[in-house]
Amino acid sequence: MCGRYTLTAPVDAVRRYFGVSGPVPNLYPRYNLAPTQDAPVIGLAQGGQREFRMMRWGLVPGWAKDAAIGARMINARIETLSEKPAFRQAYRKRRCLVPADGFFEWRVSEASPAGGDAGKEPLLIRRADRSVFAFAGLWEAWAGPDGQGLRSFTIVTAPASPFLARFHHRMPVMLDEAGGARWLDPDAKAPAAILRDHFLADEMLEAVPVSRRVNRPAHDDPGVLEPVGPALRAAA
Repeated sequence: MCGRYTLTAPVDAVRRYFGVSGPVPNLYPRYNLAPTQDAPVIGLAQGGQREFRMMRWGLVPGWAKDAAIGARMINARIETLSEKPAFRQAYRKRRCLVPADGFFEWRVSEASPAGGDAGKEPLLIRRADRSVFAFAGLWEAWAGPDGQGLRSFTIVTAPASPFLARFHHRMPVMLDEAGGARWLDPDAKAPAAILRDHFLADEMLEAVPVSRRVNRPAHDDPGVLEPVGPALRAAA
């Protein structure tokens, strides 16, 4: 799953990686991005070029009576995108990329590497080269009873890879550049069925034990990412 993530890369680096040439929102580093907060996503404009959009994390279907449902729609299972009423229209027509450079997962441990009680230890999952990547996402537009509009998104998840399965049975879909292009392609048929070939390989990732300060969304500062133990890598 994915319940917190980071986007700390400079705006120019994000722009170059995703090939966005138009306006960029006033992005600032996010060290602990949480559900129901606004975040940048990348979709296709009418002319087919990529553009940034700010949206709320937690998809609110167009038929929803209350935007509060979005807090339960932060993730969408790749296996059922074409079936679930909340996601199937967005899967067909409103796919997006969610820029990130890390996400958090928690594992049960006897004690934190920095000392302390037994419990869930937070891990920062990121590319070993620290570069940016894309989550596969879906977005939706919703109009409330007062007529106020809201754009929101969800992050697609899949069964965990062997490395990430050490920490959780599911993972967010992290795409390479070719996979991102395929996901955004409006003419691609059933893109979820072919994305496995474009997931970031385990060998590209590392899991870094970090402070339990990340457990509070109010802690959104560089200290959240400070390692408290050695990075874990997939077996060679």
